[in-house]
Amino acid sequence: MNRITAQLHTQLSRRGRSARRPAPPPTLVAVAHGSRDPRALRTVTALLDRVRALRPEVPVRLGHIELNEPLLTDTLAALRGDVVVVPLLLGRGHHTKRDIPATVAAAPHLRAWIAGPLGPHPLLAEALHTRLAEAARQPGAPTAAPGGVVLAAAGSNDPDAALDTARTAELLSARLGGVPVLPGHASGTGPRVSDALRALADLGHERAAVASYFTAPGRFASQCADAAPGIAAAPLGDHPAVARLVLHRYEQALASAPLSHEAVTVGV
Repeated sequence: MNRITAQLHTQLSRRGRSARRPAPPPTLVAVAHGSRDPRALRTVTALLDRVRALRPEVPVRLGHIELNEPLLTDTLAALRGDVVVVPLLLGRGHHTKRDIPATVAAAPHLRAWIAGPLGPHPLLAEALHTRLAEAARQPGAPTAAPGGVVLAAAGSNDPDAALDTARTAELLSARLGGVPVLPGHASGTGPRVSDALRALADLGHERAAVASYFTAPGRFASQCADAAPGIAAAPLGDHPAVARLVLHRYEQALASAPLSHEAVTVGV
């Protein structure tokens, strides 16, 4: 009888521990745009390595909208269970509003949450500030601090994207102690980088710096850097602040809705 009692106690204890075992966290699916520039994939991979180092218990996968593999459709097809899709994009636009939600909706075998884009956020201003400081320390860089900065972004035809870039310009200006920061775009509507440079020159800032508001290197980032009359910063890349922001958007998405909701898009 004592042996039977002990066995029952052991079995019940095991069941209790099994019942209390927490469920694995949802997979974080980072969505990059994709680029023909081979540096882009290396940069995004390095960023996600930083994310994994910060939260080793969270599974992290990568998917691209276009131009690089794995594509988001293939990444989602290979997964099961709960996922949080985090766009590595810096503002609202066609990709965040339509392309990514449509791709997630085409994967009904998953329970998914869609986070908002990375920007605008003070952590991006921190990363932009760092990249500008790094560029200023490069050999041959002007010794005088720039009197103005152009925040060079990809651009979009969506007015919300321009609003998000303008908000980041404000955050960077505050981070730089009030240095004027004007947004400039490589495409879409709104002022071009050259327009913003002329506007700053009219204010007396003829050697303005260009801050690269891109997650990774690519054609647009290179074009904007080439236009700089002064220093040109590198893209955000695998800056630690960007890695922290990716996880912040992940947690925001999980906190936004009860588990019964599917494919919830979290605003900025």
